[in-house]
Amino acid sequence: MQQTRILYAEDYDLVLFTVKQLLELESWQVDICRDGATALKKLEGDEHYDLIILDAQLPGESGLSLVQRARQLAHRRRIPIILFTGSLRHDEALAAGADAFLNKPTGLKDLISTCNSLLDATNGNGSDTGELHKLAGNGGR
Repeated sequence: MQQTRILYAEDYDLVLFTVKQLLELESWQVDICRDGATALKKLEGDEHYDLIILDAQLPGESGLSLVQRARQLAHRRRIPIILFTGSLRHDEALAAGADAFLNKPTGLKDLISTCNSLLDATNGNGSDTGELHKLAGNGGR
């Protein structure tokens, strides 16, 4: 079975390395970006990703904008995207096209289960994006 690949964009080092370590403990390969411009290049590129995790406030391009851009790219349209941020509301994230929304720092405890739910849904246990919206996200509620 192919290793799960995740694109993760975050500019705050403490959060970046904490999340990266959590994801790698699941034996997932994590490709990191520290700014929106780099994340956009990776989104527009041909590299395969199973899941995308974005902070909303990135230098160069916001995570919200990156979600919208990803949804316009044919090869990224159906990849699950999590907005992991302290600056947006749940409804803004979902309206932009995110599949899940987690608040920092409290959402950290739900990150792995949210990732697993979204990955399971895209691997045959729920195939449309509308269904993904129901699966995950703490929304700060």
